[in-house]
Amino acid sequence: MTEPKRTTSAERLSNFSPGPAVLPVEVIEQIQAELLTLPGVGSSILEISHRSPAFDRILEETVAELRGLLGIGDSHDILFLQGGASLQFSMVPMNLLRGSGRTGDYVVTGTWGATAIKEARKEGQVHVAWDGAATRHDRLPPAADVRLSADPAYVHVTSNETIQGVQWQVDPDFGPAPLVCDASSDFLSRPLDMSRYGLLYACAQKNAGIAGVTVVVIRRDLLDRSPDGLPAMLDYRTHATNGSRANTPPVFAIYVLGLVCRWVRTAMGGLEGMARHNAAKAKVLYDVLDASEGFYAGHAQPECRSKMNVTFRLPSEELEKAFVTGAVRRGLVDLKGHRSVGGIRASIYNAMPMAGVESLRDHMLEFRAAHARSGPAGQSGAASSPARDG
Repeated sequence: MTEPKRTTSAERLSNFSPGPAVLPVEVIEQIQAELLTLPGVGSSILEISHRSPAFDRILEETVAELRGLLGIGDSHDILFLQGGASLQFSMVPMNLLRGSGRTGDYVVTGTWGATAIKEARKEGQVHVAWDGAATRHDRLPPAADVRLSADPAYVHVTSNETIQGVQWQVDPDFGPAPLVCDASSDFLSRPLDMSRYGLLYACAQKNAGIAGVTVVVIRRDLLDRSPDGLPAMLDYRTHATNGSRANTPPVFAIYVLGLVCRWVRTAMGGLEGMARHNAAKAKVLYDVLDASEGFYAGHAQPECRSKMNVTFRLPSEELEKAFVTGAVRRGLVDLKGHRSVGGIRASIYNAMPMAGVESLRDHMLEFRAAHARSGPAGQSGAASSPARDG
């Protein structure tokens, strides 16, 4: 058998993928070091039983890390599920809306909020408390514009829309109804006031680990709302009662999640330090957009800009293709915007190092210098800003 070529961290590309996304190099190196045999266990993490003492420790330590980072006590349960956020679009209304005689209220700030509400309609009555479709989801609503129903079972928000690049800058507050939040794309990127959240869910593969595990943080009193008759694996009570082991959980994904949590705490200074790091990275790119005189047209309104997904357009699709091609030559990959909206999307999640962001900044500056004075088809001067559709 031919010996595989070994690569080093110096050969890694700058990965701007929206997910699965970049992981901390330190975490990957620890996985590599422990992959053959977990210390003191004698087996690989890929082999151990989900009911072994070794996994007991991993599970307990991961829960403890999350409780510490999020600042939550016994008021909330932490569940490790599968199916991604997409399954939560159904599980939330199954457990909190079905048979309640109330409405599920949704604040729709982008593609994922719109997808969530489609699934909720299959389970009960929903109410659109606000929808930013009229402005192509380029902003968030002022509090006065959110019109809740009389007695909502819950209010659902998406904390960060990856496709449109809009993000709630503070914890939303809509009154006493339980706040349900899809935090998939900014989970563990900043501190949260968890006392405001009845249920928060996030797939791990953007900021917190690898695909395969979905974290659900649910206030314990809400477990009583799940109606009888639900399929066992779609009932939050099943997973809470069985400590996330009603079936075989994603052992490896939970292990990686625990390593990432420890990295956030020890290497990044917790969620406060993580937030400062993410804000600094985002500022580097938004400063280029703001100084580009319209050559780079950001989609999100400035006060709503995501610190996770920087979305923008160039004067033409031809220039966008050339921008992506030139970026690849520099080792900057996965910058093409979502297929539904086009443009450019730079996902700069927790583990994206500042060096990668600075390399993208340099490409943006050089590309503008080379192309701003001559638009496509021989036009002179910067082309007019494109329609801001994501």
